[in-house]
Amino acid sequence: MTYARTEPTDQEPDIRARPPLVREFLLVAGLFLAYKFGRRAANGHVEEAFRNAGNVWDLERTLHLPGEGAVQGLLLHGQPLIHAANTYYAAVHFPATALFLVWLYWRRPRHYVRSRRVLAALTGAALVLHLLFPLAPPRMLPAAGLVDTGQVYGPTVYGQTPATDTMANQFAAMPSLHVGWAVMVAVGLIVATRSRWRWLWLLHPALTLLVVVGTANHYWLDAIVVGAMLAVALAVFRLPLSARTVPARQPRPDLWGSVEGSPVPAYAGGAPGAFASTVPAGSAAPGAFASAGPSSSFGAVGGSAEPAEGADAGSQAPARAGAVR
Repeated sequence: MTYARTEPTDQEPDIRARPPLVREFLLVAGLFLAYKFGRRAANGHVEEAFRNAGNVWDLERTLHLPGEGAVQGLLLHGQPLIHAANTYYAAVHFPATALFLVWLYWRRPRHYVRSRRVLAALTGAALVLHLLFPLAPPRMLPAAGLVDTGQVYGPTVYGQTPATDTMANQFAAMPSLHVGWAVMVAVGLIVATRSRWRWLWLLHPALTLLVVVGTANHYWLDAIVVGAMLAVALAVFRLPLSARTVPARQPRPDLWGSVEGSPVPAYAGGAPGAFASTVPAGSAAPGAFASAGPSSSFGAVGGSAEPAEGADAGSQAPARAGAVR
């Protein structure tokens, strides 16, 4: 008799699925450096970036998307609030994603491999789009009438002159990797854990979306595009087989150890004949083990396995058992 066992994902990690640590560190660091240098290589397309920004702004108005200024107006009600939003934008993006990968590597190795592949694919596709479609953020677009909150209230990760910024490419607004990575962190943790509170991880991408829009660093369409790209990446790199449950087929012992097809010793108190049912018919063993109590004996070493003539098998068992040395 078999049954399907379901194990929660909050279990000991399968260390066999964990990739070598040094290799993973070099791989992730290499991908990050390649992306950073790739963004810098795409820098300098100022005229094209502003032309694309005007087109995106007009498209959002045609689609009747809410204005980015409505979100920024909420943040500008208090300087501590806008300062907190700028800090979240500058300080949470990379550390949160790095901690997410480290935790998955240590506690959910199989989920780590998939998440790393999804993030790498998403980041690579975003770099290609940055090269093909340079886009000035709404804080630079005069038609938007928005405030560059990072420069005015601080802190900021960008230089004051975008065209000569050597630290980052400020004309790479689409897609928003802040939103894309935040969504992946939330999805990865929701799938890899079973806590009833795991859905609260959705607050991270929701808060990130409000922050990137309210600080005028991204358009709504930047988040929509990265969401579509992430959906494709998640479809390509599907969940591991044991993402939510681990199906297993194994014998299920009853309270007294009685299992169909499993031997049960006589002293265990199982049903008589449980072991005999597993022995082929015609053998000598069933007669010796079918009963829950002592029966016939095999005699002394070197002696006969048959009971003595005229003696009952049950009465001979103690004597013969004592003859064995």
